[in-house]
Amino acid sequence: MTEVKKDIILELMPNTTSAAKALRQSERRRVLNVRRKRSLRDVLKQFEKAVLAKNKEEAIKLFPAVQKALDKTSKSGLIKKNNSARRKSRLSAQIKKLG
Repeated sequence: MTEVKKDIILELMPNTTSAAKALRQSERRRVLNVRRKRSLRDVLKQFEKAVLAKNKEEAIKLFPAVQKALDKTSKSGLIKKNNSARRKSRLSAQIKKLG
């Protein structure tokens, strides 16, 4: 577990066993959170491309996947519940705007 500060790589050395365990846990959680955020971003980008291309059928097909990704990230605490609800509302409004 390393930390990068101004091009210098420092090894993190916990002083106690509980600090070592906390460091391991936080590293595992960080990896999972990065993975979840990446998958959310990927799904949102696909949806955005469909909307920009004025492809309503594709956007409607992707919307459940977007909702699922938003719900999962809000459930795990990556984004807040209202953030998820606001994004879903705005995305559904974009679909309606396509006509």
